[in-house]
Amino acid sequence: MTNIQRVTVLGTGVLGSQIAYQTAFSGFEVVAYDINDEVLEKARTRFDGLASTYVADSVAGAADGKAQEALGRVRFSSDLADAVKDADLVIEAIPEILDLKKTTYAELGKLAPAHTIFATNSSTLLPSDIKDSTGRPDKFLALHFANQIWKFNTAEIMGTADTDPAVFDSVVEFASAIGMVPIPIHKEKAGYVLNSLLVPFLNAAAELAADGYAEPADVDNTWRIATGAPMGPFQILDVIGLTTPYNIMSHGDENTKRFAEWIKTEYIDKGYLGIATGRGFYTYTK
Repeated sequence: MTNIQRVTVLGTGVLGSQIAYQTAFSGFEVVAYDINDEVLEKARTRFDGLASTYVADSVAGAADGKAQEALGRVRFSSDLADAVKDADLVIEAIPEILDLKKTTYAELGKLAPAHTIFATNSSTLLPSDIKDSTGRPDKFLALHFANQIWKFNTAEIMGTADTDPAVFDSVVEFASAIGMVPIPIHKEKAGYVLNSLLVPFLNAAAELAADGYAEPADVDNTWRIATGAPMGPFQILDVIGLTTPYNIMSHGDENTKRFAEWIKTEYIDKGYLGIATGRGFYTYTK
């Protein structure tokens, strides 16, 4: 039984909204924070869409009213002090910009109660890059989710040398309480477990398509047929959304940067960002 009861999620983008909604769906009171009311209005639409998706995907209990009940456990706020005033746990899911995260945590450390645990959902930054800005490195760690959280329900928990073991254990218990499979990571590793495996795989797929060896659909077919996997790499990229992989590839070696430029020119610049926009490597009906 977790001692975390009240949760605030900073950021209502694709994954931030999923984290907040899944937490509310699991019975917790949630505050969803973002920078202004206009962004939050879009978030409300996104949350309504998640409720419908949970029903359509037959998530246990969703069709029996649980999906709608979850919406009633979410409060929206564009005032950071208000959003975190009662929080036991704050999960940060804001853009992958180190200075922005540091500035946010510096403010958060002054506003949140002393007992509040801070967790970053960053997929590219190590928690030790951020910990000193929090003012409470013993109560800070990483809690990393995969996109489509209700289906791909891993939660990677990674602390720093300063993270209190009791805090680590508490977040592991919380992850389990919201329907995740906790993956404790024993020391810091860029990419955690998931992205340490996934990023080289996606880079290899990008090389095959960008350098003209095979079409994305044929790469996916090969992977699915030969391994029995449910999705190929380009289908996975569409689920993630192309912007995040592009940003990660842009900081790689020269070859990886070349693949990033191919994704940008052929897809992102044309508005093809993945499932969320209705088109990426594939076309989707909304």
